[in-house]
Order: sequence, then C-alpha cells, then structure tokens
Amino acid sequence: MIEKVKNVIVEMIHFSNELPAINYSHYISEKVDYDYNYLSNLFTEVKGITIQQFIITNKIERVKELLLYDQLTLTEIAFQLNYSSVAHLSTQFKKITGLSPSYYKQMKKKRIHNRKLEA
Repeated sequence: MIEKVKNVIVEMIHFSNELPAINYSHYISEKVDYDYNYLSNLFTEVKGITIQQFIITNKIERVKELLLYDQLTLTEIAFQLNYSSVAHLSTQFKKITGLSPSYYKQMKKKRIHNRKLEA
C-alpha cells in the first residue's frame, strides 16, 4: 500500500507535465482507492514522515532536475509544480537543501564544467 502511494506521488511529480489541479490528498486517495486519512496515518507510521513531507521532498528533487536542464525559468518551474510563488518555491528549496535555487544551479554548473576539464 505504501509503495502504491509513493509511486502515485513520484509519477505525479516526476513524470507528468502538470500537477493535478485538485488537492494532492484527493488525487492520491482517488488513485489508490483508499481513504486519505487511513493512507496518511499508515504512511507516517511506516515511513516516519508525512505524505506531505514526501511530496515536498519529491518536488524539490524535481526542481533540482529542472534547474539542471536549464530549459525553464524559476518562475516557469514554480508554475509547473503548482507553487503559489517563486518565493515559496525558493523558501522550500532552501529549507530542504540549505541552498538557494540559483546558488544550487550555479554550483552544479561549475561541477559539470570542472568534470569536463578533467576529462
């Protein structure tokens, strides 16, 4: 059951072009066909984090990927992942990674550049 919930979340965030317009709890409950409160309690008990925390972590991982692809602006990424604003995305990103999105992007580009020089 927990794997189903994780798979729904990962698929929703990483493999769809747009996140659902309905709230995540309803979406997950609908996809897994179980009451969200039951799923939430079970998930927290088994994984030690809430479904919401799992969603946030996965959204930040997706932001990292999109930053490295360098095809979308931070505003476009925020819109694509249903953040209320770039500031909200940036705050969450920094809380999870300890870095601002722009610093993260800059740091990763330097690493990639340095690897190319070493090769």
